[in-house]
Amino acid sequence: MFTEFEGARAYIQQNDIRMVDLKFTDLWGRWRHLTIPSSQFTPQLMTDGVGIDGSSVGLKSVKAGDMVTVPDLSTGFLDPFWEVPTLSFVSYTLEADSKEVFFRDPRNIARRAEGYLLESGIADESRWGPEFEFYVFDTVAFENEINRSGYRVESAEAEWLSGEGGHGHYIPLHGGYHAIPPKDALCQLRTRMSTTLEAMGVPVKYHHHEVGGPGQCEIETSMIRGAVQTGDLVMKVKYVTKMVAHGAGQTATFMPKPLFGEAGNGMHFHQHLFKEGRNVFYDADGYGKMSQTALYFIGGLLLHGPAVLAFTNPSTNSYRRLVPGYEAPVNAFFSLANRSAAVRIPKYADRPETARIEFRPPDATGNPYLMIAAQLMAGIDGINKRIDPAEQGFGPIDEDVFSWTPERLENIKALPSSLKEALDALAEDSAFLEAGGVFDDEIIEDWIEHKLVQEYYAVRNRPHPYEMKLYFGV
Repeated sequence: MFTEFEGARAYIQQNDIRMVDLKFTDLWGRWRHLTIPSSQFTPQLMTDGVGIDGSSVGLKSVKAGDMVTVPDLSTGFLDPFWEVPTLSFVSYTLEADSKEVFFRDPRNIARRAEGYLLESGIADESRWGPEFEFYVFDTVAFENEINRSGYRVESAEAEWLSGEGGHGHYIPLHGGYHAIPPKDALCQLRTRMSTTLEAMGVPVKYHHHEVGGPGQCEIETSMIRGAVQTGDLVMKVKYVTKMVAHGAGQTATFMPKPLFGEAGNGMHFHQHLFKEGRNVFYDADGYGKMSQTALYFIGGLLLHGPAVLAFTNPSTNSYRRLVPGYEAPVNAFFSLANRSAAVRIPKYADRPETARIEFRPPDATGNPYLMIAAQLMAGIDGINKRIDPAEQGFGPIDEDVFSWTPERLENIKALPSSLKEALDALAEDSAFLEAGGVFDDEIIEDWIEHKLVQEYYAVRNRPHPYEMKLYFGV
């Protein structure tokens, strides 16, 4: 929005902006924020920043937690959810003493990944188009005590309410894809989300009801340039969807699998690379219009896929979505237009400017900057090492593998089926991430330790409510 400080300050004065909000991303992918009066928006802010405790957000240890956050002026947007006029910025985190951009700042990691791409000579920019799937519920309740555990969600669209009497326009299990009103009770809400996003500079392609009957939605954005910019976009979309739903007395969740037996929420990433304005993924004569460079990128992405999933699918709940039978990819192969593939080549994206791949495993529980950096680094490694996906046994497979016999499926490499498997893969295969100093051992080790101790073991060690049904009477 702004290229220099004076332009931002003039906007604040001309529009009677009262507060300035600084949003920064913790290591795990959640926005944090602090707010200053507009009178504190001075040139000194751009050099000194505002102090924060990095140890509280996963960025630093307690013994050396002091950091500062400084706004990235190019990210400014008028925040529509504040009572008084408020200008928001996505911010950098800096070292408190040297004021250098912090090495582990997630936006800085994504920036280094794109810098490594430029240094490689392969391309000078990456372009990304994430898809956003989420559920909107009317209410949610959950509890986890030592003597009781459970959750409950409700949706006015859900067929489970049909016996109680009411409007009668319910959506059956798996019946929500492109549902129309009155069954689609959320179209107006999604429109408010989309118009809010566009007012904030986020390009929206379309929105619609997704497969999940009780409240599943999708908003898809247009392809945009830059790894950091795409990470910012992901954070904005999650913020807006949750805030608009909250303002309507409802609640939105990007949790991959909030409902047993119903479609899960993914966040597929469309992606391609450009050099001097030319799409290096395009070849008119290639399979799916893909160039050899694109195929090598696919090879790297699939070869390192298990480790990549430690960042793109970094929750225990991620692997309740990645199960057979729900269009969620569970095998490492690529294909043209096949939605059971980990890497799908969209058949309709067949022009020089649109040819691309879609990586389908990811969901929104990760840190988007790390997710994008990991995918990009895997692809670059594939190009540098000429990893041919066909030679590695990754396809192409243009069939519905869910209909295959177990004997045929044995020939396809499986993706991790648990967070533990993905983290183990990352521990064994991380050198491709550390090329060019993009990631380092400390970041990877801290990520693995936190995810194991705070999430994987924390879930594994708790009795599951369904186990009461299975085993209480033993």
